[in-house]
Amino acid sequence: MKRQTKAIRIQTKKSQYREHSTPLFLTSSFTFESAEQGKALFEESEEGNIYSRFSNPNVTEFVDKVCMLENAEAGIATATGMAAVFASMAALLQSGDHLVACRALFGSAHQIISQILVKWGITYTYVDADATEAEWEAAIQPNTKMVYLETPSNPGLELVDLEMLVRLKKKYGFILNVDNCFATPILQAPLDLGADLSVHSATKYMDGQGRVLGGVIVGSEELIAPIRFFARHTGPSMSPFNAWTLSKSLETLELRMDRHCSNALKLAQALEQHPDVHAVKYPFLPSHPQYELAKRQMEAGGAIVTFEVEGGFERVKALFDSLKIASLSSNLGDTRTIVTNPFTTTHSKLKPDEKAVLGITEGLIRVSVGLEDADDLVEDFEQAVRKSAEVLQSAAQ
Repeated sequence: MKRQTKAIRIQTKKSQYREHSTPLFLTSSFTFESAEQGKALFEESEEGNIYSRFSNPNVTEFVDKVCMLENAEAGIATATGMAAVFASMAALLQSGDHLVACRALFGSAHQIISQILVKWGITYTYVDADATEAEWEAAIQPNTKMVYLETPSNPGLELVDLEMLVRLKKKYGFILNVDNCFATPILQAPLDLGADLSVHSATKYMDGQGRVLGGVIVGSEELIAPIRFFARHTGPSMSPFNAWTLSKSLETLELRMDRHCSNALKLAQALEQHPDVHAVKYPFLPSHPQYELAKRQMEAGGAIVTFEVEGGFERVKALFDSLKIASLSSNLGDTRTIVTNPFTTTHSKLKPDEKAVLGITEGLIRVSVGLEDADDLVEDFEQAVRKSAEVLQSAAQ
């Protein structure tokens, strides 16, 4: 069966009620048929549910689907995407280890690496996304345990060559940990390319409708086992309701990503042709500096488009006020198109020099392109760009 069929048909075993849709298992704990069974479950000589902080049928169904989509042996779900990012690092790194990370990271991931892990004696080195293989190799130290990256990155849409890092992984033996959130398993397969872990904020495209929070980590059983131990005892558990919602959402992920990508490409092409818009970035635009890598590594360009306008934050405010369709939010991955200004929201805690290195300017706009009619979106952004220019001109007179 193809993955779209499996995404729909992987399901918790039916109960005696013969339900067609998986029921919600809203229970904190599970009973044992006997004292012997309880002992066996805690000894792990028998598989089964004990407590929803450890496992739950709804969570298991969701994880099984993600493992199928990513061709992974095992996985674990968490309460949020950042809990997944943190667990994928904290469970596998210890004092004295060194982490190499792509410089282009989501703000909270940067804070984990630079503010939290360092308190445990875990050092780090940042490398630019477009660095050469020699530059990545130069960052690797004898105690390098992990390389962590986002591709495409948030918000700069920079790509990292996974095949190149897999070559280095084979040479030096580090864990290659890839945040695959922007691409989703539909557009990119890090594990198939040789990565060890694939991490997602399920809050984004896996839900796809702005309803619930969640995260997931998938990879080999060897690596997931210590992450599972870490999560079991520290408690970043996904709720059964969120898992139920996410599992149902995965049934339409492939269909949604097809529309997201076609809409995003059309909007990016229109913005690139607009004379008052600058620095449009989208991985499947030929003007993207890593276009060839994107075509080689991804099935499509994803749903995020970024562009810049002149006039700083005042211009951004005027543009946002002029939009009629798009929502203003720091989230992404929704059916509804969303805009945000990373300079003042998602990456506002970064230092000025860090923002400059990442290309996060005051006039940068990140667009999470939704599932509305593409022509409506193009028309809305074009009129907002025009009106925002008129607002600034009037203010200057």
